[in-house]
Amino acid sequence: MRDWLLAIITVVLIPLILRSPFVGLLAWVWFAIMNPHRLAFGWARDFPFSLLIALCVFASLVLNPKQLRKPPLDGILFAMVLFSLWLCVSPLAALHPELEYDSWSRALKVQLMVLIAFVVVKDRKQLDYLTLVLAFSVGFFGIKGAIFTVLTGGDNRVYGPYESFISDNNTLALALVLTLPLFRYLYLHFPHRAVRVASMIAMPLCALSAVASYSRGAILALFAMAAFFVLKSNKNRVAIAVLVLASVVIAQAFMPDQWHSRMSSISEYEQDSSAMGRINSWKMAWNLAVDRFPIGGGFGITEPDVFARYAPDPLDLHAAHSIYFQVLGEHGFMGLFVFLLIFFLAWRAGSWTIRASRRDARLAWAGDLAAMIQVGLAGYAVGGAFLSLTYFDLPYYLVAVLAITRDYVKKALEVPEAVAVNDRFRVSPQAHG
Repeated sequence: MRDWLLAIITVVLIPLILRSPFVGLLAWVWFAIMNPHRLAFGWARDFPFSLLIALCVFASLVLNPKQLRKPPLDGILFAMVLFSLWLCVSPLAALHPELEYDSWSRALKVQLMVLIAFVVVKDRKQLDYLTLVLAFSVGFFGIKGAIFTVLTGGDNRVYGPYESFISDNNTLALALVLTLPLFRYLYLHFPHRAVRVASMIAMPLCALSAVASYSRGAILALFAMAAFFVLKSNKNRVAIAVLVLASVVIAQAFMPDQWHSRMSSISEYEQDSSAMGRINSWKMAWNLAVDRFPIGGGFGITEPDVFARYAPDPLDLHAAHSIYFQVLGEHGFMGLFVFLLIFFLAWRAGSWTIRASRRDARLAWAGDLAAMIQVGLAGYAVGGAFLSLTYFDLPYYLVAVLAITRDYVKKALEVPEAVAVNDRFRVSPQAHG
């Protein structure tokens, strides 16, 4: 039943995509992040829906040139293009060329579709709908996981869609941390009451799922995100702080003893084989990057011969479990520099948007959107230090949203009447809430 339902949805989407590249982008985001085909049980599970959607998106770009916009030519776009190009350079000198293609093509597809967002997303309405799809594509598993946690008493971990970037408990939890602030924005500013109510409900449920993932890195990310949540909220700060702390305390009290035992191991990492394995892989990545400056070893570096050459303990093979050391080992110091540059420039764009939006009350939504994305990226920066989620789509789309929002605000301040023309959504009375 699910297979054919998904097939019908896709058939309906195709003509809409061919008429609108933006609809195609939303469809791609839905398939790429939520992976609805992985929820099917038959032939649809492995059907190349994403490829079909991507082909329709490219066709739509050709058929509808008037619907495209001139991308904001700034440092963010330059850094993202450079990172995409570097993903093509480092594999040329890979230690294991035979292992490169699958990981390389997967990472490059993510970057390419994010770059398409720069020329497709034009106004606030489209920004809001993109934010909506991003939030609920991940939030679906947070809501589902919270219900599962309550029904099972927290004895089992929460997982994401099969064979996706967020399939395991750790990566799903970090994705939920990225998503939580987006629900706050949707609650404040989305025009439809049903979405605002759903977003309000989704926030505590996704927080519970992040806790119930048993991911120690995600717990650290959750606390970092909560701190920035309070910092970036100009109104209701005390209420938000109380709500965040209460949610964490309630979630912890609900979890069984085995959860508390796992969390307590954060301060005892010397006795934790998993933690020491990560440190061993971090040292391996550093030694490899120094030896092969500035290229790195390519995507296939978790092999016995690589660890034998560069790791302190050559027998302890572990993935990096860190966005920073993963990029460092795979793409060298140059790759890490560009990767960090993307998020540094995005953070600056968000800060500029928050300041600039205060000049016009009709732009309050832009300041709130930028602030909430910064909150999510703060969680990603902390949790990513302990989890491998380097090539996941969501953070890069958030970077694109920041760049597009800043460009929109710049133009709106230059031509104030353009806000009234392009901004069809209401201005929330809870602006900067």
